[in-house]
Amino acid sequence: MAYVDHAFSISDEDMMFETPYALNNKPPIKEIALAVSLLVVGTLGIVLGTLMASYRVGGDRTHGVFFAILGAILFIPGFYYTRIAYYAYKGYKGFSFSNIPPV
Repeated sequence: MAYVDHAFSISDEDMMFETPYALNNKPPIKEIALAVSLLVVGTLGIVLGTLMASYRVGGDRTHGVFFAILGAILFIPGFYYTRIAYYAYKGYKGFSFSNIPPV
């Protein structure tokens, strides 16, 4: 009997994907809503933090820098997943709604 290494074998079970968006490419509403809300809140945080840091709106410089950093942390994933959702909706090659992780 010959030795067969099954660690690198490909079978039908390996080809099946367990993602909820693999069979139908419907837009995931909750995930897109979360991405858009992160984008909006992040943008507002960056704008308000910058205004607060420049002493044009109430608060001091430290609070303004904090809001700007928090806004940037929220903006980056919001922009990334909103861009994926937009490109998947428009049908660009290489973009799919299955690239957005489920919540």
